[in-house]
Amino acid sequence: MKISASIYSNKHKELRDIVAELDAHGTDFFHIDCNDDPAVFEDIARIRQLSNTPIDLHIITPRPSRYYDQIAAHDIDAVCFQYEELQEELAIPATIQARTGLAISSSTDIDVFAPYARQLDFVLIMATTPGQSGGTFDKHNFRKIRQFRQRFPETRIHVDGGVNHEVSFILRNMGVYAAVSGSYLMNSDSIGAAMLNLKTHDIGSHYLVGDFMRQLDETPLLRPDELSVRNILQSIEDNKLGFTLVADESGALLGMITNADVRKGLLKHIDNLNALEVADMINPSPAAAREDFTVQELLAYIQEQTFPVNYLPVVNSKHEVTGSVTFMNLVKGEV
Repeated sequence: MKISASIYSNKHKELRDIVAELDAHGTDFFHIDCNDDPAVFEDIARIRQLSNTPIDLHIITPRPSRYYDQIAAHDIDAVCFQYEELQEELAIPATIQARTGLAISSSTDIDVFAPYARQLDFVLIMATTPGQSGGTFDKHNFRKIRQFRQRFPETRIHVDGGVNHEVSFILRNMGVYAAVSGSYLMNSDSIGAAMLNLKTHDIGSHYLVGDFMRQLDETPLLRPDELSVRNILQSIEDNKLGFTLVADESGALLGMITNADVRKGLLKHIDNLNALEVADMINPSPAAAREDFTVQELLAYIQEQTFPVNYLPVVNSKHEVTGSVTFMNLVKGEV
């Protein structure tokens, strides 16, 4: 995951020193917030004299058109406009070569992106108040990110607001392309250590698995009376996650069926596929995460397993299914 350092989050250092320090520690982008202030482009010009690091510009204005010429004239890699502030049509001219995006606040429905899906390259999901630094990540955005990825699978997702080491781990696992880090990175005693934490490490635990897991309504699940080879294959196919869970009417976890389990069942009856039964495919005792696990406890649990973990059921203290976690986007070195 790319890290975009919000340079205005540090009010105590000179711009030259901030740029030099961030470049020394390998930041991927310089994130610049423009709160309807054309003077920001003076800073961009200065940065371009100091560094070749790509610039990620977030403009909050009712009239984007007043900035089109400035954007085209400067070497900017990515620019997005805050949706809630728009009072005119967002019609980005061909003279702008930067990747373009739409920033949306936590309370804004992802459906607003639909009219721009063919026009724009990315979405910036604001997990705190746009243009303000130091807020706490609103955990309902984890679900919002999943929903956006499902609705617009070809669009890159950027996230801004409250991104610390722990949130970064979760976002990396969710396949987020870039995360903006402000106060956590820029006000750290060591930018280098903070950058390393954002990119590869997890330290401390504040969020629980229940905060960021796929909720039950997002998790493929079959009841005992629905179990058939056809229904199992259809559930795995429809949900595109590589597994389906089995739970009774009370919610108690009865098992899990993965692509690998289906493959084993087929191999067992390769000479007579008509003999294939549900019992040949279901794992009645799958590894499962608790919804009250912290991030650290989840990682420790994964490390205890003797097999690669791509997904886990999530259960409560009564062993009732409450959701699932998936790890398709997780770099192997994390665990």
